[in-house]
Amino acid sequence: MRGVVFGANTELVFSLASGALLAIGFGVEKLAATAPAWVPTACFVAAYVFGGFYTVREAVANLRVGRFEIDTLMLVAAAGAAFLGAWAEGALLLFLFSLGHSLEHYAMGRARQAIEALAKLAPPTAVVRRAARSEEVPVEELKIGDVVLVRPNERLPTDGFLVKGASSIDQAPVTGESIPVDKHPVPDVAAARARPDAVSADSRVFAGTINGAGAIDVEVTRLSSESTLAKVVKMVSEAQTQKSPTQRFTEKFERVFVPAVITLAILLLFAWVVNDEPVSASFYRSMAVLVAASPCALAIATPSAILSGVARAAQRGVLVKGGAPLENLGSLSAIAFDKTGTLTEGRPRMTDVVPAKGVREQELLTVAVAVESLSDHPLATAIARDGRRRLGSEMIPTAEDVQAMTGRGVTGTFDGKVVLIGKAEMFGKDGIAPLSDASAAAIDKLRARGRTTMAVRHGRRDLGVIGLMDTPRKAASEALARLRELGIERLIMISGDHQMVVEAIAEDVGLDEAWGDLMPEDKVAAIRRLRDQGKVAMVGDGVNDAPAMANATVGIAMGAAGSDVAIETADVALMADDLRHLPFAVGLSRTTRAIILQNVFVSLGVVALLVPATILGLGIGPAVAVHEGSTLVVVFNALRLLAYRDRE
Repeated sequence: MRGVVFGANTELVFSLASGALLAIGFGVEKLAATAPAWVPTACFVAAYVFGGFYTVREAVANLRVGRFEIDTLMLVAAAGAAFLGAWAEGALLLFLFSLGHSLEHYAMGRARQAIEALAKLAPPTAVVRRAARSEEVPVEELKIGDVVLVRPNERLPTDGFLVKGASSIDQAPVTGESIPVDKHPVPDVAAARARPDAVSADSRVFAGTINGAGAIDVEVTRLSSESTLAKVVKMVSEAQTQKSPTQRFTEKFERVFVPAVITLAILLLFAWVVNDEPVSASFYRSMAVLVAASPCALAIATPSAILSGVARAAQRGVLVKGGAPLENLGSLSAIAFDKTGTLTEGRPRMTDVVPAKGVREQELLTVAVAVESLSDHPLATAIARDGRRRLGSEMIPTAEDVQAMTGRGVTGTFDGKVVLIGKAEMFGKDGIAPLSDASAAAIDKLRARGRTTMAVRHGRRDLGVIGLMDTPRKAASEALARLRELGIERLIMISGDHQMVVEAIAEDVGLDEAWGDLMPEDKVAAIRRLRDQGKVAMVGDGVNDAPAMANATVGIAMGAAGSDVAIETADVALMADDLRHLPFAVGLSRTTRAIILQNVFVSLGVVALLVPATILGLGIGPAVAVHEGSTLVVVFNALRLLAYRDRE
């Protein structure tokens, strides 16, 4: 707690009081010759009290845990000045040091406020429909399954899905999307309640976002402490404690540098032995060197930039988990992308149904829809949705024992027989019989046209092949072009889809390379090969691509809003399902790295100039002024990141 009398501004008030007393004492000493000699001295002593109050507090706290830091060095120097009778210079030292610290804390508070502001986005209360009436309750009392009424232009109090009404929601506070998103009620409330994470983005809403012109009813799917907004605030706050490579370097440097400075100051105490000067002059020079060499600006150089960068990213819907990924993003040489849901819309449509000889289309679709209805893979969703549409009102029995075969397909039981649905490569290995010649030929023809194919087998019969097509994201080409402008050397697609399909998508969006037919373990191997050649990021959905993301220098999850797995898996989470936020994140990282280097250069440069200058006779007052000035330059330079804007 920094407040004593004047709240959060107490330290600044004490500092200004110290400066005022210093000025009064100096004025009396120089201008009022008839004033008693004790008056200016009393003013300087009072300036010591106000200027040194917080310095003493922090020094004592540091010494209790065995840390010998800049606060202690400043107090020793001020005490030494008083011992020599240089009360004015000691008061000036404490005034400038306390002023620098108070302004530093104020400036750093600006960055933290940007993070804390996120937590205040959700309203404190919500209007709940209960027992045919509405009542206002604190958001902490909301329960899963409650239905909340959100009036026009109000902030949403909870994560959930629409059950009534339609509106446009401004999701910028959570996802960074600049345009409001149209929302509609879920078609099946029971299904949405059973699997809330599978609810379409058109019906899912988040706490802290802003309702448009329509009144809506939202069913609560998460407690207030577990909302997407709450997770983002928690993750961003934790990111402050995760050190970047530069920060780890500066801390190692300080562990060597500080003892060296102390040793130098002790040696200078005995300069009078070899130099014809009074003991007091050697003592004064030693104190001045302690002040000049204190690595205050260096200590704050990297944390201030990292904190500002993480806060700015969060404002734009980019969750960065600490200094390491924030710095690494700016030094990538390659970025690998998953295809489905990352470079493409992730909402494929069924374009072709090719039954095997002697098999009716109705039988093929019935088996496929029965099994794929129980899977949450995007291709399965497309087959179930479009297959039902083709079958019309026909009732479809339920499949059983449906299980995903990661990277290959799905298996289940229908009408007492095992069903296999997947890409051609899953057949003919691991004890699975090869596809018939007719099915293999149909797959080759569809793939030649850029289709993703799924073969369907029921028992021992190959029922046929289903072709699907996923359209590239509209923003993909724009985002990839911007990444090239930022200096990313290689942009690669790695996908489990057929090589011809991934090549067609890659050419459409403007990728350099496309690697297809990859199993999950193959994706991991590909990322490791790329990492051997430089820093690489893996961009995926945070679920199926988790192993590859974990092996990349930086794992980046797309569309992470509402997805616990994506937020927890990735180093960087793009909360919106929008690739254009990736160039923003890379550009912000580049700027952050540049500012960190500028700060370190200024910090070390000032120390390198001041140490020899104080050894040669520069006084404590000028040394403090330059030293604290460099600290403020470093902090305010870092705060420029809060205003960072990518090219529109």
